[in-house]
Amino acid sequence: MLSEKVRHLATAGNFASFTTLRADGQPCAQVMWVDCDDEHIIINTEVHRAKYKNIQRDPRVVVLITDKANPYEYAEVRGTVVELVHGLEARTHIDTLAWRYFNRPYVAEQIESERVILKIKPL
Repeated sequence: MLSEKVRHLATAGNFASFTTLRADGQPCAQVMWVDCDDEHIIINTEVHRAKYKNIQRDPRVVVLITDKANPYEYAEVRGTVVELVHGLEARTHIDTLAWRYFNRPYVAEQIESERVILKIKPL
């Protein structure tokens, strides 16, 4: 189970740095929207993105969630992508995140490929 602090940071509209490993072993980080359930950190992306290709090759990741009100308050979660969720659930989830972060639905025209949820189990 995720700690209360991690769950709070992941569901309060804070941004996360999501780090994957490239084919050459170098880390690659992006700023992402973040979410969670009781046991997993959740990242929503698209299947054409490098981060998706990276986790298919090596599912080890790091998620660093920073409190938007106090950047010295953060949580680092090292883990493994253990589940991929495609289809309507992933598409609906990106709307949920857009409402959280921007108080509006996600702009459908921005979707270039299939949405996918990455469920990350902490180590």
